[in-house]
Amino acid sequence: MAHDKAVLVRALARFARLLPTPYKVETALDELVTSATEVFDLAGAGVSLLEGERLRFVSATSEPVITLERVQELEQQGPCMDASTSGELVSAPDLSTDRRWPHYRQTAARVGIQAVAGIPMSLNGDKVGAVNLYSALPRPWTDDDLEAALVLADMATGYLVNANTLLQHQQVTEQLNRALESRTIIEQAKGIISSVREISPAEAFELIRKYARANQAPLHAVAHAIVEAGLRI
Repeated sequence: MAHDKAVLVRALARFARLLPTPYKVETALDELVTSATEVFDLAGAGVSLLEGERLRFVSATSEPVITLERVQELEQQGPCMDASTSGELVSAPDLSTDRRWPHYRQTAARVGIQAVAGIPMSLNGDKVGAVNLYSALPRPWTDDDLEAALVLADMATGYLVNANTLLQHQQVTEQLNRALESRTIIEQAKGIISSVREISPAEAFELIRKYARANQAPLHAVAHAIVEAGLRI
């Protein structure tokens, strides 16, 4: 059965609408597995990502898929693991005649999965993880199918990297804001001590710094105590 190209186009359009908006990594991955299931008319799809050298299950569309993804995470074996570590497409058109991943195949038979394809997720040569496509019937994965699946996987990988970049930017912004707030409170504390002791702001700052060192306290904590709690040194 060929994949539905119209559904693929709609899935890519949803990804395109998602990119300019604030989103979580889970959102992009959930969109990926849902889109893959619809595009290829599957029993389900799952995503596992590499954490160092270990594979970690992160998203799936159904209970049978969750079961198989967790088997791979537990044993670190299976099509998703092979696709993740090799960076190559891994397909099994009929698991009943395949000899790879014995426990995985037994579990697949128990939950009603007969064919699987592992689609690698990578960026600039860095291996990220893999998407697994699951069919309840034997399926000869065509080159056309696998190429379309790679498009979805590449799109999702880009979203992961972009989300990480956004998170890093947010963290840097928050750190800068905290630094600015700390500097403001220190300036206020300097002004208070300078006024109380009738000394220069530079001398007040030195007193605050010495007090912080003597009491093994952060400088901004001492400044906060001066401004908010009435500490006088």
